Amino acid sequence: MNKSDLVVSLDKKMSHLSHRDVDTIVDTIFNRMTEALVKGDRIEIRGFGTFEIRVREPRLGRNPKSGAKVSIDTRKVPFFKTGKELKERINNGS
Repeated sequence: MNKSDLVVSLDKKMSHLSHRDVDTIVDTIFNRMTEALVKGDRIEIRGFGTFEIRVREPRLGRNPKSGAKVSIDTRKVPFFKTGKELKERINNGS
């Protein structure tokens, strides 16, 4: 499922809202989540999972094409941990 699929799905369930309103709501949620992660906040959605930023330490990598060693600086990466309820729903097929 991509973002436009999500908007269409929500649009069908929320017939009292216009398609534009649903699109604005989805954009607002994703933008707010992005802003929180940029600030270093942790996002927890009960029953679904948590989003957080993890720091990767600098390391020496390798260019796969040439084999040359490349220095990789410290960087921040988003990390998602699945919640218990979501894991159970996926494994039980419901």
